[in-house]
Amino acid sequence: MIRRHPLGSFFLLAYGLSWLLWTPYVLSAGVWHVLPLTFPVVLGDDELFGLLPGAYLGPLAAAFLVTARTGGTAGLRRWRARLTRWRTPARWYVFALLGIPASLIAATFVLPGAIADAQGPPLIALVAYPPMLLVQILTTGLAEEPGWRDFALPRLQRAYGPLPGSVILGVLWSGWHLPLFLTGWALGHDAATLVLFFLVGVLLSIVITWVFNRTGQSLPVAALVHVSNNNALSVLWPAMFPDLPGRHILTASVIAYGVLAGVLLVVTRGRLGCPEAAGQAPAELGLSPRPG
Repeated sequence: MIRRHPLGSFFLLAYGLSWLLWTPYVLSAGVWHVLPLTFPVVLGDDELFGLLPGAYLGPLAAAFLVTARTGGTAGLRRWRARLTRWRTPARWYVFALLGIPASLIAATFVLPGAIADAQGPPLIALVAYPPMLLVQILTTGLAEEPGWRDFALPRLQRAYGPLPGSVILGVLWSGWHLPLFLTGWALGHDAATLVLFFLVGVLLSIVITWVFNRTGQSLPVAALVHVSNNNALSVLWPAMFPDLPGRHILTASVIAYGVLAGVLLVVTRGRLGCPEAAGQAPAELGLSPRPG
């Protein structure tokens, strides 16, 4: 089955492994109080030890297993090559490290009350930003992006094209987080928050696809966009807008990435920097090409 349907197998394994390992945390004494389990508290909460094993043994492990099964040593070599493709023009690192946070902060000023509430980032937030970015790279970036962008994105692009492939990946990437909405990880537990979260996932997926393609499929830069987003919203944003509701984080993200995605789609005519034509190698990827 893995050889015939590698992409479907990847998503099945990524979801299954992560959700299986997240279940004890969701049911633990600190969350739903079903099981008499507790997890060590690190950096103020127990999410690191409760969620990280499932994150690592989801997309990362699924990508490795399916690549090894379908591509053997050569496939693993190609997969690993993108993981270490650091050499790319400095402007892409500037975009990831500075452009992403700047876009999110700028978009927040559109929201009601943001200008009156805004304040300069306190020194403690600026000092915490670099080490917390490193933590994000070693956790979120390393656990997720070798699967989502390194394994799944090239296959989805070749089968369906860059824009439909990005949308499909954005929806599935967002859906992978669903069990976390049963925990304190989520910014809210209602339908509106869930819709905003999925919308952010799709729009950010489009932006990351463009970065991935334009950097010659550099996973480090693509992952840096992802973790820079997370770090800006968890460290800088609350410090600069302390009185705004937490859900405004998602609203500001929709504005920022909606504008970026819209501009990129117009400028690239929907190609998002992808040099390949949709529909290539569908049999190899275990998918059917889009009509036409």
